[in-house]
Amino acid sequence: MSVPAATIRHVPALASGPARIRPAEAAARAVMLVLVAALTYAFTGSTAQLGWIALLAVAAAPSFLARGHAVLAPLGRIGEVVVTCMAAGSVAAAADAADRVTNGFGAEAVLPYLAVPLLTAALRRRQAEGVALLGVAAVTMTVSGFTFATLDQGYYAVCVQWLVQGAIITFAAETMRQLLQPPDPTPQPYAEATRLLTQLRSVARSLPGATLDPGGISEHLLEELRVVAPGHRAAVLSASGGGRLVVLAQTGAERVDWETTLDADSGIADAWATQQPQTASRSQARSHPGGDVSSLVVPLVAGVRTIGLVILETDDSGAYPSSVVQAVTEVTGPASLRLEAALLFDDVRSLATNEERQRLAREIHDGVAQELVMVGYGIDNAQATLPEGAEETAEELRTLRAEVTRVITELRLSLFELRSEVDRNGGLAAAIAEYARTLGTSAGLRVHFTFDESTARLPAATEAELLRIAQEAITNARKHAGASNLWVTCTVDPPYAEIEVSDDGKGFADTRPDGRYGLTIMAERAERIRGRLKITPRHPSGTTVAVVLGTPPRRDSVRDSVSAPEGE
Repeated sequence: MSVPAATIRHVPALASGPARIRPAEAAARAVMLVLVAALTYAFTGSTAQLGWIALLAVAAAPSFLARGHAVLAPLGRIGEVVVTCMAAGSVAAAADAADRVTNGFGAEAVLPYLAVPLLTAALRRRQAEGVALLGVAAVTMTVSGFTFATLDQGYYAVCVQWLVQGAIITFAAETMRQLLQPPDPTPQPYAEATRLLTQLRSVARSLPGATLDPGGISEHLLEELRVVAPGHRAAVLSASGGGRLVVLAQTGAERVDWETTLDADSGIADAWATQQPQTASRSQARSHPGGDVSSLVVPLVAGVRTIGLVILETDDSGAYPSSVVQAVTEVTGPASLRLEAALLFDDVRSLATNEERQRLAREIHDGVAQELVMVGYGIDNAQATLPEGAEETAEELRTLRAEVTRVITELRLSLFELRSEVDRNGGLAAAIAEYARTLGTSAGLRVHFTFDESTARLPAATEAELLRIAQEAITNARKHAGASNLWVTCTVDPPYAEIEVSDDGKGFADTRPDGRYGLTIMAERAERIRGRLKITPRHPSGTTVAVVLGTPPRRDSVRDSVSAPEGE
């Protein structure tokens, strides 16, 4: 009977309540209130008129305390306009009475504040509200003039002046926004990409070991974690697309078939979704013999993205208390950034490689291939117009035509190789089978397949390199071995994989430079993914080329193997 998983969840509480006050916005209003208060006292010499400033501060409160509210914020700005314009008439009358500023020009002490609500509405792109505020201001100024008997010409001149300035603020704010907006930081994407890639190359060369290999970084992380949290099994998983995870590295006496789907009921899916460590009293593998188990799943988070997971398991109960979880997260935190850099570098390299392969395929198809076809047509025309008795010339033309046909066939197969990729849904074995079947048919080879492929996937970059190695081995067998049969074996049990290509040809006696160059390329590709290339004779005849990644599992495979001959 399975035991329900006990999990540790630290999900942060959602923020609630009113929008947070912006210090800059509050400070701007406070400065403007202080300014109009000082001007009011200077113009009137009366502390009683400062009551308008206090009322204005109360009216301004909703505008920044509830600035995101659909009703309170606009009402607050209307209140600011009404109080400002009413205060203008009162201050103008008080200034006239005190003989400090006459003819109604005392309104100049308060009306500068009118710019605050109008500018706020304009910056929020509420032009209709700005127009409404201007209308409210005009009506209130007129009412205030009659209320406080401030009908002097200067009062209305000041009011019109600030209404015009308010209109400028309302209708020119969008233009000001565009002028003040910083320029597009990436006006030339290719120039920016060149700069970033140059920086990445410099950083990569300065890293320990000058490498950005996700597999190597993952293995180093597991070695670090072995010190703080010993266990029987551990793995580092990363996203691969299609809602599945790939195993970058793992340790343990036995190979584990980890749960790699994110829609399953598991600590792996919970850790990925919550970005918080998860502990459980059950295994995170698809199949487990049972018994006491403790598992810990720690997400690898870079910024706001989950880029991978670390799984630790041991055959003891209660092995991961909070102190161990904290020690593990202290190690995985810095490692997340390193792994993200490696994965991004892999993506950039894969994109650049695929784009270059597609470009070469287009160039060959539209260039050399078309020209060779025209050469073939020319030879055919020459054969058709030969005079009678020119048998020797006709034979040479037939030989030349056959050679041109052979070269065109080789080019077409090269185009097929350049455009071959591992499909996200098909898998590595399917891509290798398609290539071997196509080349076997063109060369009259009987191709025999043996596949043992896990439902888990290798990283995309690793699958691509394994496909290229298999293609090179199959091409060499077709071109140089003179074989009748080809055996292709593909075993994938992430992070372990083995691709083997055998033929019954003349053996590895070929010393052609292009053959040696192909072997060098295969060895370089294997080294890039930290694999091993093995070339051995096949008895009684032929050659076997194999690439091995990781160490083989120490248990019988739980998956069915497929073994079928092709071409019989």
